[in-house]
Amino acid sequence: MNDLKQRIRAAQVRAAIAVNKELVLLYWQIGQDILARQQSEGWGGKVIKRLSQDLKQEFPDIKGFSQRNLFYMRAFAEAYPDKEFVHHLGAQIPWKHNCVILDKVKDLEQRTWYIQQAIDYGWSRDVLALQIDSNLYKRQGGAITNFERTLPSPQSDLAQQLIKDPYHFDFLTVRRDVQERELEKALVERMREFLIELGVGFAFMGSQYHLEVGGEDYYIDLLFYHVHLRCYVVIDLKVTPFKPEYTGKMNFYVSAVDDMLRHPDDKSTIGIILCRSKNKATAEYALRNVSTPIAITTHQLPEHLQDNLPSIEQLETQLESFAVELESKKQIGGEE
Repeated sequence: MNDLKQRIRAAQVRAAIAVNKELVLLYWQIGQDILARQQSEGWGGKVIKRLSQDLKQEFPDIKGFSQRNLFYMRAFAEAYPDKEFVHHLGAQIPWKHNCVILDKVKDLEQRTWYIQQAIDYGWSRDVLALQIDSNLYKRQGGAITNFERTLPSPQSDLAQQLIKDPYHFDFLTVRRDVQERELEKALVERMREFLIELGVGFAFMGSQYHLEVGGEDYYIDLLFYHVHLRCYVVIDLKVTPFKPEYTGKMNFYVSAVDDMLRHPDDKSTIGIILCRSKNKATAEYALRNVSTPIAITTHQLPEHLQDNLPSIEQLETQLESFAVELESKKQIGGEE
């Protein structure tokens, strides 16, 4: 029975994909027709307005023929004149996804990259918009690492592309002077958003993950397992600029996880040192002779909160002023 249900669900998914593909290809053809008509009649011919009215009258039960959507069809056909490109890429994602990309991305290479990522990872429209707004295309693969030397190919290339620089923590409500444990706690509380920012494939294993080495206790800030790379990922959170000594600590954690947690079928554990900022030369020197795979990257806290949230001292001052004002009002009320 379970087998039958799975086959039915799979058939439903294939049917939905096929319907979407035909719809997107139809919209591309309509867009091509609009371009041809405008070329012959000119913009003054109000081609889109007239076509919208005609299609709505002819197909009253079918949605999608508004003037706004027809403008998107025209833009889609103009952006991708090659039908094969549309067939193999554009038609593989929902129409609204294509509209988001048309609105937010102007470069063809970047558009192609976001389409492929949406196909590969099944991004929803909101996640796609979020990744574009956070400029994922330029952040992906930007960390300083020693992966090329410490990991076999193709795992080294996959791991390099996995790490972003910087990571955006706009979903948090923390101050510029946040402490490391506070930042860690905030990320754990917003784990869903944190996992979206980390990227597809991360499974959360725990925070302050306990290891006992040589009879002493050690705690990893954040431990993950990456299901595509088949390896543990250790994250050490820092709210300060990168310092060379951070590499030694991470080397220790990665080695310990390799020995104590790693299964024989797992790949080498990867360490990510996540700092407020880094000096490129210092980071490269710090990794030069390290034999465990480590990445050094940065995080960005929400700018609008960094400067606008009151400090503890400001809050105390405001509370004292409020108390004085309240006491004054009581005294005046008593005199009356």
